[in-house]
Amino acid sequence: MSRLALRDLRRRRSEAVLLLIAILAATTTLTLGLVLRDAAGDPYESTRAATKGPDVVANAGQAAGLAELRKLATASGVTEHSGPYPVIAGKLEASGRTSDVQVEGRDATVAAVDQPEVTQGGWVSDGGVVLEAAFANSLDVGVGGSVTLGGRSFKVVGVAVTAAMPPYPGSSCMVAVGCMNGAVPDDKALPPGLLHNPGLVWLTQADVRSLTPDPDSYVMNLKLADPDEAQAFVDRTGGEHGGAMPMQTWQNILEDATELARDSQILLLIGAWLLGLLAVASLSVLVGGRMADQTRRVGLLKAVGGTPSLVAAVLLAEYLLVAVVAAAAGLTIGALTAPLLTESSAGLVGSAGTASLTWSTIALVTAVALGVALVATAVPAVRAARSSTVSALADAARPPRRTGWLIAISARLPVPLLLALRVAARRPRRVVLAVVSIAVTVSGIYVLLVLNAFLGIQPDAGGYDENQVETLRHVLLVWTVILLSLAAVNAIVITWATVLDNRHASALARALGATPQEMTVALAVAQVLPALVGAVLGVFPGGWALFAAINAITGGDSDKATLPVPWQLIGLVLATALAVAALSAVPAHLGGRRPVTATL
Repeated sequence: MSRLALRDLRRRRSEAVLLLIAILAATTTLTLGLVLRDAAGDPYESTRAATKGPDVVANAGQAAGLAELRKLATASGVTEHSGPYPVIAGKLEASGRTSDVQVEGRDATVAAVDQPEVTQGGWVSDGGVVLEAAFANSLDVGVGGSVTLGGRSFKVVGVAVTAAMPPYPGSSCMVAVGCMNGAVPDDKALPPGLLHNPGLVWLTQADVRSLTPDPDSYVMNLKLADPDEAQAFVDRTGGEHGGAMPMQTWQNILEDATELARDSQILLLIGAWLLGLLAVASLSVLVGGRMADQTRRVGLLKAVGGTPSLVAAVLLAEYLLVAVVAAAAGLTIGALTAPLLTESSAGLVGSAGTASLTWSTIALVTAVALGVALVATAVPAVRAARSSTVSALADAARPPRRTGWLIAISARLPVPLLLALRVAARRPRRVVLAVVSIAVTVSGIYVLLVLNAFLGIQPDAGGYDENQVETLRHVLLVWTVILLSLAAVNAIVITWATVLDNRHASALARALGATPQEMTVALAVAQVLPALVGAVLGVFPGGWALFAAINAITGGDSDKATLPVPWQLIGLVLATALAVAALSAVPAHLGGRRPVTATL
């Protein structure tokens, strides 16, 4: 059975490659979505190691709160600590911009826990300020420059990274006045004193107290005997975020630091399931076309003693073998590509490495690949295996379905349109698959238009900075290229399957007077008509429903999104029809010029 399957794949290499591409697109995108966040976590782990990163960061107000904070140093499970350090809220002026900041007072000596890693210059000194690296990058300020803080000028003596807080524009709030990250709604104003998208800077404790003699917030960094028990320690000591003594675990900080990767991951997983649907449609049509081309071979297998179950197993084995290869290739490509789709933040040490593949990821991707192949091939393979040996050997033309209303309508049309309608009517299930394939593709493009418009306003709105927007655009580009490539493969496959299935009917039509040009146009139009229907359904309700689903999954606000305007949607529908016509032209041209005598 395996020899027969391998021999058949070698005889039809171009079709095997198309099968491989269809499944590979889905498995690669699914792998990217599953491993992206793990790859993005590597820089944070490197930063934790380089900076003696804390397992828990606790902060509290003065007086009673400061006393409780000091007690944590001797709490059960704590092995080392640093602080408490004073923290104040302020406004920093640099490069013509004014930004909210959290100012932390530190010692000039090295701390046992959370000693920020200096990437430029040196550590804090009297009259000198050290900026968090991503914040400095956003301000375009480096060592040797000067900033104004609390009406006083400070020289920038260093730039550093820390694992005690997510890189800018993310942040953990350490000040009593509170913080807000992200865009501010147009119809709302910030409460007085609340910090908006604050950066982080370090001064000496003496300089902090010179700005605010009586700081109202303090922070302490804790190292635990078992870092994995950080959340249990927070629960045990009553330090849930927002309580009297808020605490952040290193896992919470990691999650915030990789938030961009989470958004990319959601986009890729949604893209993976869209591509999975496209792959099913593509394989269903391709398998149907191959079955039409292998009818005589099925008859020969049965004639020499092959049982229907053996014939079905041979046909299924071909596609399942391709699916296994596609799953292995998709896992490899996805793991190697994931680091390219993560932002190398200036606020972390190192860059994303090759993602490790867990057994659950390998099992899921392989199961999806096999499932796609099985769903697409099981019914055609079983139907072919159960066919009569005599009819399979004869490989006779499939009798057309007579539909009165279709005959009445098509009889009054020009010859190419008449033939196109009848070609489409011969395989209604294939027409449905073509409509679904185009609808899925156009739905994805609709969402891409919305997301692209949304990203265009982000640097000004404060949701993402320019580097993060660029990273998300790369993710959208990957999604777009794979989606359009697989859709193009689908269009070609569907047209070629139609050519194969209609070879007898096309030859008969030409024998009765139809020209090769008319047959070419008919075969192409038979693909354009379902494409128009699919494009319209892809715009609405397909695109709208997909966008609503993404909002529901991510908890987004659809009011902030800019939906495509009518002329964009009309252009999308027309462009889809033209693209399908162009892609169908070559296989339709080849099918329309097949020799009549040899076919009949």
